[in-house]
Amino acid sequence: MAAAPTVVVEPAGRVCWDEPVRIAVRGLAPEQPVALRASLRDEKGALFRAHARYRADARGQLDLQRAPALGGSFSGLEPMGLLWALQPDKPFWRLVKRDVQTPFALELEVLDGHEPAGPDGGRVLARAVHERHFMAAGVRRVPVREGRVRATLFLPPEPGPYPGIVDMFGVGGGLLEYRASLLAGKGFAVMALAYYNYDDLPKGMDAMHMEYFEEALNFLRSHPEVKGPGIGLLGHSKGGELGLAVTSFLKGVTAAVIINGSVAAVGGTIYYKDESVPSVSLLRDKVKITKDGIMDVVEGLQSPLVEEKSFIPVERADTSFLFLVGQDDHNWKSEFYANEASKRLQAHGKEKPQIILYPEAGHYIEPPYFPLCRAGMHLLVGANILFGGEPRAHAVAQVDAWKQLQTFFHKHLGGQN
Repeated sequence: MAAAPTVVVEPAGRVCWDEPVRIAVRGLAPEQPVALRASLRDEKGALFRAHARYRADARGQLDLQRAPALGGSFSGLEPMGLLWALQPDKPFWRLVKRDVQTPFALELEVLDGHEPAGPDGGRVLARAVHERHFMAAGVRRVPVREGRVRATLFLPPEPGPYPGIVDMFGVGGGLLEYRASLLAGKGFAVMALAYYNYDDLPKGMDAMHMEYFEEALNFLRSHPEVKGPGIGLLGHSKGGELGLAVTSFLKGVTAAVIINGSVAAVGGTIYYKDESVPSVSLLRDKVKITKDGIMDVVEGLQSPLVEEKSFIPVERADTSFLFLVGQDDHNWKSEFYANEASKRLQAHGKEKPQIILYPEAGHYIEPPYFPLCRAGMHLLVGANILFGGEPRAHAVAQVDAWKQLQTFFHKHLGGQN
């Protein structure tokens, strides 16, 4: 009797969410057909699942770095497909990590492939649990309540100083820490910054005051473990829009990475001292409904070329910019916004920004291996909207974007490599 099959995940030690792993199965019969099933529960108990069919090699081994998937949630050679192809049982549910001090547990099961191969078919031959962490060993988490600033600072294990980065997410507010906590494992001091709908901060986003962000920049810059003089800024979506406003009105941001951001004020007015940038108008008649009954709002905002007062004055910035753009973003026109920001900067003799376009990538370009959220609740719209993206292309974009932003920050802020 052959030994029972076993699932092997390497490296075996502490693995962070953004790190690839090798998944293998040993002890199968030669050429044995099997299905692999992955499942994960988020902190609210929502279940995410993916599965794929495979065939063992002549020695009864299966290595996902060498064996193509023969169908299921994905097909072809996709060593990390069981992660990026995870889909929620509950439609329109996005995978988010709220407590970065605990890992996500990915359950892997090997099912007999002779039986009907559905997500639930087949006898379980082997199983393993693979934990994926959001803080590398030794990364320090420091809650920040300084003046009005509400944030969490993540520091690498050894005493600094390190290049400092302010990290901002989009609509929904609150304080999301998972991108900052992962980035701190790469040699940066990263401050995840809340700016509304958190603690005692304003509940809504109808008025965004740059003085708040100025206080946050000053706090980070003066921190003993942060290398000066300039700091970095990372912003996605509304956080990207606010990032452009920060670099336009405030000093000291040397490098900014804008992921699918807007160059127009959207959904609220931006204020600094006696200046303001009003929001572009909503074009409700331009909103479409897809055949699946989801709102497509991509044409639903007036152009800042028409309503010029809503164009954030990026020409004032003295910042190196990297725009990361999903060309299938349906939240808003990220590619158009990046190009218009670039034109405006160059017309005023400023450094030409770097723009990286990702075909078939959607709005939520996250750290690697987060599953695509193609449609979901948009809190400003108050409905499920199309965010765009094609799962495999989006997964490829996330891996590249993560590398690009680290390289960019190391280059402009000085750090390792």
